[in-house]
Amino acid sequence: MNRVKTYEQTGILALSDLILPSKKQLEKGVAILECIQEIPCNPCVDACPVHAISMKDINAPPVNNYDLCTGCTRCVGICPGLAIFVIKIKQGKAYVTLPYEFLPIPKVGDTVRGLDRAGVYQTDAVVTRVVRQGKTMVITIEVPEQYALEIRNIQV
Repeated sequence: MNRVKTYEQTGILALSDLILPSKKQLEKGVAILECIQEIPCNPCVDACPVHAISMKDINAPPVNNYDLCTGCTRCVGICPGLAIFVIKIKQGKAYVTLPYEFLPIPKVGDTVRGLDRAGVYQTDAVVTRVVRQGKTMVITIEVPEQYALEIRNIQV
C-alpha cells in the first residue's frame, strides 16, 4: 500500500518527505536535495565535485551521500527546479544557501525576511554571501539554528 505523501495533498514538502542529515553532518555543511520529481534531470550529479550526489537512473530523484558532501554549493545554482539548499550550523546559527531568481538582488549585510516552504515569514535573516551561478543568484543567509531546516526562500 502506498503512503500518500504530504506534498501530494498540500503541494508543499514536509520534513518527513525528506532524507535529512545528522546534526554532525549539518555542522560540517551539506546539500539537502528537496527534489521529488521523477523526470530526466541530472545537472546536480554532474556538478558535484566529490560524487556525493547520485541517482538510480536518469528519472530517479537524486540522493546525496551526506558523508561525502562537502557543502561546496556548486549544486545549488545549477538545479533547474531550485530544489537544492546547503545548510551549515555553527555556534547556534544556521547558514542557509539557497537559489534566488527574483529582483532586487540583496547585498551582503542586508536584512531580509526568511520564508518557509509555504512562503510564510518565519524570521529575519542577514545576507552573508551573494554569488552568481549561471543565471541564478546563490544567496547565503544567517538565521537562528532552529530555522535551519525551515527557511527556504527570502523576501527582500
